[in-house]
Amino acid sequence: MPSTKKKVVVTGFGPFSGHSVNASWVSVQELARLGLTDDIDLIISEIPVEYCTVKKIIPSLWKQHNPDLIVHVGVSSIAMELTLEQQAHNDGYDKHDISGSCPPTQCCVEGADTCIKSDIDMQHVCNEVNNMPIKIKTVVSNDAGRYLCDFSYYQSLHIDKRKAAFIHVPPLGCPYTAGEIAEGLRAVILSMLKQMAL
Repeated sequence: MPSTKKKVVVTGFGPFSGHSVNASWVSVQELARLGLTDDIDLIISEIPVEYCTVKKIIPSLWKQHNPDLIVHVGVSSIAMELTLEQQAHNDGYDKHDISGSCPPTQCCVEGADTCIKSDIDMQHVCNEVNNMPIKIKTVVSNDAGRYLCDFSYYQSLHIDKRKAAFIHVPPLGCPYTAGEIAEGLRAVILSMLKQMAL
């Protein structure tokens, strides 16, 4: 009998310059230990900070798992809270990845829209989570940074903007632990799923 469980894919990034331990992947692993709910299959994946690999991995995650929701998590040195990204950009990718490369045209998907917004209302999620009795708070952003975070988010939004999200987390200890970040991620993801079910 096919599983009736919802499938949620959550990705974190590997190390890159200035982040030898990437808070996003540590927090995603902590989320996997915490779990979501019994009726949700949580699949996690670590993504290298590399444009050409992202272009292969993200479509394959969609194809392999056919998720109800895919959430990419990245670290931002300027984030103070969980930052829910509402949209992603298709151009302006001129920062080099861990292999010293950037897209030849500085573009994510040739000929596609300049910007794609997620159908998930991030402000609604933000308001709901900020009213929960957890330590970490959330904010909404419209600029995911024109690096691998923005790039990976655009890839997923281009595949299915109804089911894609991106969350920036602060570096570990600034001021939250991986456990506190994971608790926040769990609250955000469950709020997104609730909204999507309406």
